[in-house]
Amino acid sequence: MSIDRRRFLGAGLGSALMLKAQMSSAEAKRYDVIVIGGGTAGIPTALFAAQRGAKVLLVEKSSTLGGTLFWSTGQIAGAGTVFQQRLGIEDTPQAHFADCMRINRNSADPGLTELTTRHAGETINWLARHGFEVMQDHPVTGIGHDHFTVRRYQQGVSSGLSILNAFLPSLQAQIEAGRVDVMLATEVVDLIQNQQGVVQGVVSNAAGKGLRDIYGRSVVLATGGCAANPRLFEELHGVPLYAKTAYPTSMGSGLILGMAAGGQIRGGDKYASLPGLIPAAHEYPTTMHAFAPLHPKVRQPWEILVNARADRFVREDHPSVDHIEHGILAQPAQRHWAIYDAAMLSQSPPIIPKWDRQRLATEHSRSDMFSRAESLHTLALTAKLDPRALARTVARYNSDIASGGTDQFGRLHRPLPIATPPFYAIEMQGWTLVSFAGLNVDTQLRVLDSASRPIPNLYALGEVIGAGATSGNAYTNGMLVTPAITFGRLLGQRILPLEV
Repeated sequence: MSIDRRRFLGAGLGSALMLKAQMSSAEAKRYDVIVIGGGTAGIPTALFAAQRGAKVLLVEKSSTLGGTLFWSTGQIAGAGTVFQQRLGIEDTPQAHFADCMRINRNSADPGLTELTTRHAGETINWLARHGFEVMQDHPVTGIGHDHFTVRRYQQGVSSGLSILNAFLPSLQAQIEAGRVDVMLATEVVDLIQNQQGVVQGVVSNAAGKGLRDIYGRSVVLATGGCAANPRLFEELHGVPLYAKTAYPTSMGSGLILGMAAGGQIRGGDKYASLPGLIPAAHEYPTTMHAFAPLHPKVRQPWEILVNARADRFVREDHPSVDHIEHGILAQPAQRHWAIYDAAMLSQSPPIIPKWDRQRLATEHSRSDMFSRAESLHTLALTAKLDPRALARTVARYNSDIASGGTDQFGRLHRPLPIATPPFYAIEMQGWTLVSFAGLNVDTQLRVLDSASRPIPNLYALGEVIGAGATSGNAYTNGMLVTPAITFGRLLGQRILPLEV
């Protein structure tokens, strides 16, 4: 895949890149490892490389370290952890691997998934030794997505900050020992390569300091994904970015740097959408007005779901939320409407967590995504659906309930027909907060070119290799944060070829 990197860097910065040749190489400082990105994957990479004796530079374009750990729930999974041992849970990395591949239907990279599951337990135990503690009753089999068969999934008591706080004291010790230099509010705008394509360093750009060549034996891209960059996201996935939910710095700079060095992108075809985002407006990407999880294990559905053609398209109470997610993914623009009536509203738990029935009944006066009407015909017009199609859909659903017949999608939980006015509709949108496309790497986390050859001295990990690499075409429990911190530990400890 070929994308002009300078289109995304901007004309002003592109012009500035022309000046780098004027810099004196005497200004450059040499490192064993240069890590680009001080977040979930970059911090452990820098830490463990420094503990091994490497001289490390950690470059972060924000003004503080931490990245998405400030926003993330930080849910991770691993086998053979101290948290499982406390509860007498028996588990193995092999069982963890099998569970992951079952959930994502063998769509994740098996080598990277096996590397994660083989070493995840060790990584979690390291966190535990450094103050990481989990929520009450954790680990669990699952939370928001399809469950494991064993309790190996946990969240820290302070979400992502629990992970960050476990790493930072050790990182601070390496900084104070002089083994890690940190450059904040600094962006890497180019990679330095020789004529043979060997990566030899980076070009940094810090406000007020201009461009600077910095040399290193190895360069690690740990910059995150591109789910805050609508243009790049759509080019790599072929799907619009519908929601502004990603960490603001997830602009895809590492993807562009990797591609400019000859790396290839994969995984855009593994894009999967989450259900139930209620958009603030019909301008995309949009912010989230509210969220309905549509997770049958959390709340059994009373409503029906219809698409833009006013047709039902999925078994709403399917035990697999992944099944529901992929049903939504197949619909036009991933849009879906929940249709229900006054009786359902009065008797069911609210479809939106922490909302009461009164708010659900009156939200149409505050948001165009909510509709209320005394007839299905008027409801459809208000919700911008085909009235005749919606009438047919509801009539069939009601008829199957009245006759005791089998639901057309095999739904079992059908407590009430849709028959009591007023009638309600909530318009929802499929969405994601991660990017599935990323740089192609091997199991040594080396960035690969179009012929699957490693680009010398260039590595990548975290979301810059794409969520699809380890999560597949699904949201597999813990397979975003877990591989990021696990690969960072492995890359720092044993994979990087250092001469120290």
